[in-house]
Amino acid sequence: MTEEYDINQFKNPLFTVDSVLFTVKDAALKVLMVKRANQPFIGCWGLPGGFVDIDIDDTTDKTALRKLKEKTSIAPPYIEQLQAFSSSDRDPRGFSVTLVYFALIAEQDVSSHIDTVEDVQWIDVNQLKSLSIAFDHQYIIEQAQLRLQQKALYSMVPVYCLPEYFTIGQLKTVIETIIGKSIQRKSLIRRIEASEMFATIDEKVKSGGRLAQLYKIKPDVDIVNFERNLSV
Repeated sequence: MTEEYDINQFKNPLFTVDSVLFTVKDAALKVLMVKRANQPFIGCWGLPGGFVDIDIDDTTDKTALRKLKEKTSIAPPYIEQLQAFSSSDRDPRGFSVTLVYFALIAEQDVSSHIDTVEDVQWIDVNQLKSLSIAFDHQYIIEQAQLRLQQKALYSMVPVYCLPEYFTIGQLKTVIETIIGKSIQRKSLIRRIEASEMFATIDEKVKSGGRLAQLYKIKPDVDIVNFERNLSV
């Protein structure tokens, strides 16, 4: 007969879930941040997240979505796991682990209805170093941005921060904003055609003195990945 396992014999780390949500607005990459109204790091900016509630969260995905709704009023259409970050000194309350999710989404109005958040805003990533950032969230955002830059080169993820109808020029601007480099328009057009993710709209808009074709994402399509990166 084996001895009954007693979890209380072990010290358990703090476990949280945080989300890094990016958008592109006015040719600037922005990240969704909340200003903390409680300790630790009261008055500092941080990522929307919090502790897993085992009574209501079936998965950490549910935790991420619940905390985003509570703290920012946003319900992203999709999020994906980035990685786990852990350390004995990242949280003054003790050894902690946070499982981080990230996504690129269209800009949305944000607001908070929870007393642990003083403010919530989309913040330009280039302004983060001038702010007081909680925990190791500055480093986490940097890692998420690197992953986003990689995905922008080999996948169609950048399209998910555009409005319902968009032009090739708008998509090109978004990709260039994310990666910080210019890309070849012809390569992007070939990628749009090869992905078979998009449908053309029977309408054109003025763009740079000419008429530009409008596109939209087909319903129920998956994100397409390519074997090679975009030409820059």
